[in-house]
Amino acid sequence: MPRRPPAPPGGPRLYRLGLLIAGAIFLAVILIIVVNSCRANQKEAEYRSYVVEDVGEVASQSQQLGRQLNNRLTTPGISLEDLRSDVEGLSRQQEQILSRTQELSPPGPLVEQQEELIQTMQLRVNGLDGLARAFAQVAQIRNEQQAGRLLAQQADRLVASDVLYDDLFKEPTMSVLAEQEVGDVAVPDSNFVRNLEFAGPSAWELVVQRLTQSPQAGVLRGNGIVSVMAQPGDQELSQAEDNTVEASTELAIDVVVENSGDSQETQVPVTLTIQQSPQPIRRREVIDLIDPDDQQTVTFRDLGDISFSTRTTLQVNVEPVQGEENTANNTAEYPVIFTLG
Repeated sequence: MPRRPPAPPGGPRLYRLGLLIAGAIFLAVILIIVVNSCRANQKEAEYRSYVVEDVGEVASQSQQLGRQLNNRLTTPGISLEDLRSDVEGLSRQQEQILSRTQELSPPGPLVEQQEELIQTMQLRVNGLDGLARAFAQVAQIRNEQQAGRLLAQQADRLVASDVLYDDLFKEPTMSVLAEQEVGDVAVPDSNFVRNLEFAGPSAWELVVQRLTQSPQAGVLRGNGIVSVMAQPGDQELSQAEDNTVEASTELAIDVVVENSGDSQETQVPVTLTIQQSPQPIRRREVIDLIDPDDQQTVTFRDLGDISFSTRTTLQVNVEPVQGEENTANNTAEYPVIFTLG
């Protein structure tokens, strides 16, 4: 019987060794992938914890204080002393937010941005504290322009805090997140000044007048409807003829209101009613502040279930202010037929 040729020296052993080496390499690659994935998840969790949870909390709380300040500044009939006391209270709350901000621990690449965040909150403390002190002085200042400048100087710090937050914290933080390849981590907003009219001395002069002067007999007061437009498309509605309006998901109604009086008006309610059957649609918005000869646009969205192809009446109304004598232009009605696009 012929003999089988001898196997190459070490053949089976080399084959098994090769398999072991290949398996080890495969396991090493898998391990590297798992480790890198864990590191990526850990890094994302670290950034999310700081940006979304920690910064999100203080940014939201501070923004809410800005809304409260705006509400107090535009409260009809509020006294100067009550306003000063309220602003002092907001300043103390902002100091607490500042303290919490100083305790935050950012990831290494966001250390500089954290310092800018602290400066943002410090500016808001300074602005609120300065406003409270200025309101205490307003009663002794007979010159309204001087009082307006004094208040505007303090309000500038609040305006600057919004710029600082956006330019030196939010945008740079977004850049770092992109560089670190951290996705799905949104940097929160924190807008303290809701009404940019408070950035100028002239608006504060009107605030001083409103807070320090009693309503004078014969002073013209009132607001009126200038125009009503359907959006998108800037379609100005007519009161004299039917208006065909496409009721898309983007439908909005803009109501332009003008202060035709001589006094600054605040917290002015504006209502919209679509008088359809069986269930009318009613919406309400409020103009925080409107100065003499100024126009403000109130936008109504999310109008609900609109009836189509039926002639209906769209009514808008601006609630009269105290002492308003001419209310003829406070209400306007428009015949409308809503259609599907």
